[in-house]
Amino acid sequence: MIEIEGVTCRYGGGTEKSGDGDGKADGDRVTAVANVTLSIPEGEFLIVAGANGSGKTTLVRTFNGLVTPDSGTVAVNGTPVSDDLVAARTAVGMVFQDPRDQLVASTVGADVAFGPENLGLSHAEIDRRVADALAAVNMTGREDDRIASLSGGERERVAIAGVLAMEPDHLVLDEPFTGLDEPARRSVLDRLRELRAAGTSVIVVTHDLRDVLGLADRVLGLSAGRVAVDAAPREAATDLPELDVRVPEGAFDDRPVNTGADDTASDTVDS
Repeated sequence: MIEIEGVTCRYGGGTEKSGDGDGKADGDRVTAVANVTLSIPEGEFLIVAGANGSGKTTLVRTFNGLVTPDSGTVAVNGTPVSDDLVAARTAVGMVFQDPRDQLVASTVGADVAFGPENLGLSHAEIDRRVADALAAVNMTGREDDRIASLSGGERERVAIAGVLAMEPDHLVLDEPFTGLDEPARRSVLDRLRELRAAGTSVIVVTHDLRDVLGLADRVLGLSAGRVAVDAAPREAATDLPELDVRVPEGAFDDRPVNTGADDTASDTVDS
């Protein structure tokens, strides 16, 4: 479980900018996240939605200590993040919006293997994880491809595979479908569905719900760093347009919102 209690994050005033919010000014500082309290249980599929600058990225980066709150606490699986950053970053895998922020190796296979190798796993286990992760993003057989030769969408797929290979307890994806073609999006969605069914918490940060609304258990809507919506998808859909979040037309006409392990793949639309 991820537990957030009274978290506030600010930037400015001579300090490093902590995220994407442009929220409320506090003197010469800006509040990116304002007094957020939240619990994310095992196996929940949570959408964190909001317009650009609403604080989405800043909030989720507190989950594994990439951003340190100015006040409040964050705990992962019962341990405060500030007490054990290594444990938090092992338990909470994060796919950044820009894959260039997390690709570290020169080839696809080496990059996906980087995290598992640092866990001290056996060669056989590393090979299994790399193969499974690449299959999940439709990149089987591309282990020797050079990262520098990949398109933006392919780099996004490698970034996702690298986090999947870590097999975290909680998976956070920040705008994960940007640049992905239709087969890749469907493959990633199928993998997210499998992870949720296996008990992994999945947190998707987005301002566009087309790919994920049909999978979600809950939607958290942010505005100026504050929680404005926290509800099941059908209930949340009523209020999300006020946050500049587009709800797909007919989203609830012909499929259930809270889907389980037996679900069929939801339809997606190219962005």
